[in-house]
Amino acid sequence: MTKEGITQPLRLAVLLSGSGRTLENLLLRQNNGNLLGTVELVLSSREGVRGVTIAKSAGICTIVNPQRDASLEAWSANIFSSCREANVDLVVMAGFLQLVAIPDDFVNRVINIHPSLLPAFGGKGFYGSRVHTAVIENGDTTSGCTVHFVDNEYDHGAVLLQRQVPVTANDSPETLAARVFLEECEALPEAINLLAQRQQTKQ
Repeated sequence: MTKEGITQPLRLAVLLSGSGRTLENLLLRQNNGNLLGTVELVLSSREGVRGVTIAKSAGICTIVNPQRDASLEAWSANIFSSCREANVDLVVMAGFLQLVAIPDDFVNRVINIHPSLLPAFGGKGFYGSRVHTAVIENGDTTSGCTVHFVDNEYDHGAVLLQRQVPVTANDSPETLAARVFLEECEALPEAINLLAQRQQTKQ
């Protein structure tokens, strides 16, 4: 639904496991009016992480829900139950390091940001510096980031958009990671805005 041709922002749930840098970027864009979305819920798979502190400081409903001994199905059902209760339109994985089982009503409503040009350097175990180390060791001259829909496999769903960066001869995993993250900060808001605009055209 739109008012006077303005795209209605998507209600977002952000799933994270760590520092919350991506959440921080989304909140900055939201506050600057450059994000067609509002973060309504944050769920963390880990306790005591900076991302939880950021969310609570911003006054966002925040749930810490480690999987522990729960089955994948039961744990995932609990996560998406919280998303339904918050009436979210889109779930955004932002440094979320665990697999979830996507229920039917959230198919094509969950996206992830990954620090490589998928399908290269994706899958179980490829996260953080491990990705950038593998890119350098493989001798690649280009890397980047990918925003994709999430299905029931690691880093497997349909690609929404990608952004590229050069890999230089003297790059370390840390310098490459910093360059890729700058593109992640642009790519994820761009993808959310794209999906908000797509939803508008359907209504």
